[in-house]
Amino acid sequence: MTDIAVIGLGFVGLTTALGLSEKGYRVYGYDADPEKMSCYRNGIVPFHEPGLKPALNRHINQRFILADCLEDAVRPAQIIFYCVGTPRSADGSVDLSYILEATGQMLRAIDRTDFRVLTYKSTIPPGTVRDTITPFVEKLGYRVGCDVGVASNPEFLAEGRAWDDFLNPDRIVIGADDERSTHLLKEVYARFGAPVHTVSPTTAEFIKYLSNTLLATLISFANEMAMLADQVGDVEIARAFKILHQDKRWSGAPASMTSYVYPGCGFGGYCLPKDTEAMYMQGKAKGFEAQGLRHVLQVNERVKDFVVEKVAAETPASHTIGVLGLAFKPNSDDVRDTPTRAIIQRLLDRGYSKIIAYDPLANDVFDRAYHLPITYAGSLREIAQAADVFILLTAWDEFKRNRDLFAGKKLYDFRYCLS
Repeated sequence: MTDIAVIGLGFVGLTTALGLSEKGYRVYGYDADPEKMSCYRNGIVPFHEPGLKPALNRHINQRFILADCLEDAVRPAQIIFYCVGTPRSADGSVDLSYILEATGQMLRAIDRTDFRVLTYKSTIPPGTVRDTITPFVEKLGYRVGCDVGVASNPEFLAEGRAWDDFLNPDRIVIGADDERSTHLLKEVYARFGAPVHTVSPTTAEFIKYLSNTLLATLISFANEMAMLADQVGDVEIARAFKILHQDKRWSGAPASMTSYVYPGCGFGGYCLPKDTEAMYMQGKAKGFEAQGLRHVLQVNERVKDFVVEKVAAETPASHTIGVLGLAFKPNSDDVRDTPTRAIIQRLLDRGYSKIIAYDPLANDVFDRAYHLPITYAGSLREIAQAADVFILLTAWDEFKRNRDLFAGKKLYDFRYCLS
């Protein structure tokens, strides 16, 4: 049986490690964050993702083995999945330093007697394996395709349903230039029963960005049209988009796809803002101005101003504003790049000093991440009593079920989910 290592045990890495364990593989996991490793050893998943905690309890110290160091994780493994962070650099491009550091550590820890496939699940710009990782590996004395394989294997996991997405993928993309790496990865994924596409590493990297930038584009299209409808006036915005979704040309697409062509207050999370900007910056570095992507990013900022201006035009600064929703999407505690942060900051900048917020999952996470001078409600009923005006920024079912709590008070539904 092929042994596997997963380096980086965040949202993608833990899902990957546990999903492969669920399919019967022995998986060695390692993360450089000792606090995260301690959580996992104690059966705790330090972020909200349905399905992962039961899977961790099923497989920890059985098929899923937490290594004490990176070397212990990679030495037994024939396939090594890299799921380490690729954060934004100051200029909007992707920081590859964590990827290269982990790769270098691994190559210095192994002997060359066994062929290993270095497989990158981290989202990396098209051409990274070809132009950066392969030269880096060869500079350390390894022959790519002979001593080691290098492959791109992007993930397509949506927060809130990542466990099912991993176990039941709609497609698997393997980007490798040598037959041995391709064969080993195809063997691993044979247990998943999904279409497997073998392409070049650059094509695999591009497919991931193609997916995320399309989703970002759909969201910005919907937001721009909703802002236009607001200017036109007398448009039932939520109904208009729901009727749009009934167009038969959408048939056959996953039902969740329509959620991206629906207005809100901007896209957030780790992937869409970072990946869209990275793709735009990569084109710019090559001398190509991707006007469409630039527009997508501009609309994503403009819609936050639209929210603030709409509230400010009708709400005295002395009023207490209740913010409903802090996570960037419902059923998640992820607040990375959440539009709510920018909207609250812009309200504070306009003199709204009395802001109270509530999210079913993300209150503490949001407070630790941003340290904004606002207060937090412990329940929906508490915020309903405390605020004068409400802005709904995350479409939690709890808000939809309890809209009667806000009767008689002004509520701005910027997710168009109450209609």
